[in-house]
This record gives sequence, structure tokens and C-alpha cells, in this order.
Amino acid sequence: MDLMEYQAKELFAKHGVPVTLGVVATTPEEARAGAQQLGGRVVVKAQVKAGGRGKAGGVKLADDPDEAASRAGDILGMQIKGLTVHRVLVAPTAEIAEEYYFSFLVDRANRSYLCIASVEGGVEIEEVAHTNPDAVAKVSIDPVTGVDEAKALEIVATARFPADVTDLAVDMVQRLWAVFIEEDASLVEVNPLARLGDGTLEALDGKITLDANADFRHPERDAFDDSAAADPLERLARDKDLNYVKLDGQVGIIGNGAGLVMSTLDVVAYAGERHGGVKPANFLDIGGGASAEVMANGLEIVLGDPGVYAVFVNVFGGITACDSVADGIVAAFRLLEERGEPVTKPLVVRLDGNNADAGRRILDDAGLAGVERVDTMDGAAERAAELAAAAAERG
Repeated sequence: MDLMEYQAKELFAKHGVPVTLGVVATTPEEARAGAQQLGGRVVVKAQVKAGGRGKAGGVKLADDPDEAASRAGDILGMQIKGLTVHRVLVAPTAEIAEEYYFSFLVDRANRSYLCIASVEGGVEIEEVAHTNPDAVAKVSIDPVTGVDEAKALEIVATARFPADVTDLAVDMVQRLWAVFIEEDASLVEVNPLARLGDGTLEALDGKITLDANADFRHPERDAFDDSAAADPLERLARDKDLNYVKLDGQVGIIGNGAGLVMSTLDVVAYAGERHGGVKPANFLDIGGGASAEVMANGLEIVLGDPGVYAVFVNVFGGITACDSVADGIVAAFRLLEERGEPVTKPLVVRLDGNNADAGRRILDDAGLAGVERVDTMDGAAERAAELAAAAAERG
């Protein structure tokens, strides 16, 4: 679960990280009241789970409450990277002397944790790494020993924080580590970590990703669920216990097993380069069971995306045999027809593995309109990309 800035700051405050919470507003009037409460000049910041808010016009300064209301009116309802802004954070402006970058994240490749820090904050860390890689420090962290005072001092020294903020930075690092570990996060990022005019350090912005596998340990996380801001298809998939992530593409993807689906995304993206640049539209893992209802739910979600022009169903039969999957696809077409949602977009199906021949015969005999069966993964990806490109061109 990704948190919005104001939610991340609430967790920071919980663990003693120096932060200013500000006031969350959902209307211009609430923004005006928040600015009156805070007094002085304020910054009005869009609250969406995406970066680049400033570049998109989602961060604006206001000198008084009336201007704060006007700025909030400009920001509320705007789209930032496809996400609608439903709330803003009104916070007092800060006297910034220097801006740093800091983060903890899971380093899956090395089965450890990683700290990334830089004295060049305030911009995207990828940009800093590209233009000045020496300014980005990366320190590996042993999951067993974690971050004590000595490790925090190593991080601060490696990142070359100024000597006169060393003690404050070491304390900040340890507090952010507490957020990372105690909240079961996979990412804790502060950009900028600001050195203020009075010499103190404060987290002026925050980004946290919580590990959903640890939700059972954190019932309080329900308060962070923002159904209004969630993509409606992702919300529907969650309600139906399907692993779905919406992407910005034209080829819907359905597969069984996360690894297979990830590979499918790659081959579709590669094939799409030859067909007008079409891309995968989603990640959807139906898991080990592909019953008619599960397949119908998966098709309903994928086809519910107006940007999808073709669907690629890629299944490798294992515990769930391919003939059962084929039966599920046939039954799913019937179920969707009964729901008044007939499948009208082309479907490319690749079946391999356990009982693949039987599954192929079932699909061939069913004669489902718009369904094409291709026996290889690369060939099916090519055909799906071709169909999507042709449909997109027709509009």
C-alpha cells in the first residue's frame, strides 16, 4: 500500500521524526480554514500517490487564506499521472537552507535492505544519479543487525552530510529506520529532508510503501485505505480477490502465476514495439485456480478498461489443468453474456502444460467469437499486439 504525503507524515510523527503535519482539505473552504488556522504563508499540495506533483502544477504557494482557497480550487479535481486529486495538504512554508534526500528500501536482489542518501535533494534521485552519481550514497544494511547509532553514523558519513548536522542526521536516520521496520514498510523516502534556517532537520515530504503481507499485524492500516482515490478497476479486483494492477497500455493481460504474468508483460511490450508501440494494459494474476467465475471476473475487469483493445490470456497448466482453464473461458463467455456484458474485443489464448491438447480442443470446438488460439507465447503476444494496434487505429 502506497501512502499519500499526509499519511506518511502521520507515521513519521508517530515515531518522533521531525515533521509538520499541516491541515488536510477536500474543498477550497476547508483549505481557507486551514490556512487561517496555520497563519502566514502556506503551501497547498495535491495529495495523490504519484511523484512529480510540482511539475504537474499540484504544489502552489498562497500568501493568505483567500489565496489558499483559490489555489486549492485549482488543484482539486486535476489529474496527475492519471490520478484525480481529491484532497490537498495545507502546510506552513519553511525557511529552507539546504535540501537532502534519504530513503530505506528492500533490496530484493541482494536479500537485504538498502539505504540511499544524497546531499542533493529536492529533485528526483534518478536525475541526481544520472547527472552526478558521486553525490548518491548507497549503503547496504544487514536485516539481522539493522541500523544502530554506529550504522547511522556510517550512512551520514558516506552521504557526506555537513559536519554541523551530523548529530541531527544520525538521530533522523535512526528514527526513519524505526518507521521502516516497525511499520513493516518496503520503502520509506524523504525528499526533501530539509535543513531549516534555524539549523534543524525536518522531513518536508514523505513517501511510504507498506508491505501488504504484514497487514494482519497492523489493523490500524484500514484508516489509510482511500477508496475515492483508488483506481475503480483495482478496487473491483481487490473486492474479487484478484491480483490486478492497471498500467497504461492497450493489451489486456490475464495469466496464472505472478512470474508468468511478468514474463507476459515483457513479451507483449517487446512485440508492441513492432506494432505502433502498443503496451500491456495491466497485470492480472488469476492464481492457481481458473474456474469459470474467476475467469469471468478477470475478463470483466480487464475489459472494463476502455483503453484495452485486445486481451492475451496466457496460461501454463500445472495443478490447474489447461482443459479446466479452457472450460473456464467458455463458461466465462456465457456468464458475461448473461450479465449483459458480452465479450466484443478479440481474445488471444495460449495454453501450455498439463492437458494443453485437451484445452485447445475445447476452445476450438467452442467456436467463441473473437477468440484466437496461438500455441507459443511469443506468437500469441505478437498476435495480441497486432490486433490491439489495428483496433486502436480504427478508434
